[in-house]
Amino acid sequence: MQFGEEEDRLRLKKITHERLIDLLLFQVRNLWRVDGLYFLGIEEKFGTEVATEIDANCWRSLARIEAKELKRIFNLDKVESIETLLELLSNTSWALYQTKKEIEISGNRGIFRVVSCKIQEARLKKALEVFPCKKVRFGYLKSFAEEIGNFDVICKACPPEEKPEKCWCEWEFRKK
Repeated sequence: MQFGEEEDRLRLKKITHERLIDLLLFQVRNLWRVDGLYFLGIEEKFGTEVATEIDANCWRSLARIEAKELKRIFNLDKVESIETLLELLSNTSWALYQTKKEIEISGNRGIFRVVSCKIQEARLKKALEVFPCKKVRFGYLKSFAEEIGNFDVICKACPPEEKPEKCWCEWEFRKK
């Protein structure tokens, strides 16, 4: 039996709404499992610096792809508001993977804060050092914000900087 996207769509339409959400979040977790496994393999063989460089390049590319796809899915040509930018960011694989996050919007700026980072907490559980993820995440968020529209991103906190008391990382977005 051969089938494609059309048949997949018909099959998925038969799944209950709740199960479909579970399936979506399962797939997001799988994406991050693959990311973590390949990163650990590269890190083990070549060191954290090389693994981080490869990771940063991958996530910058993914950010552009996610931004374009989210604009298509939500039928948006041009994004002008911080609210819309943060709504789209909330639907990325990175944001969906982070189960404890906060968003604040004030005028022409918005904050996206990861309160409990599953990636960092998994590393600590495995007795690994905190991952200095600023280079990876900044590149990802900068590429995403630029692809979405005319926005800047500023890192307020992110490892390897000292962890703030209330979160793992905090990012500010502003309209250019």
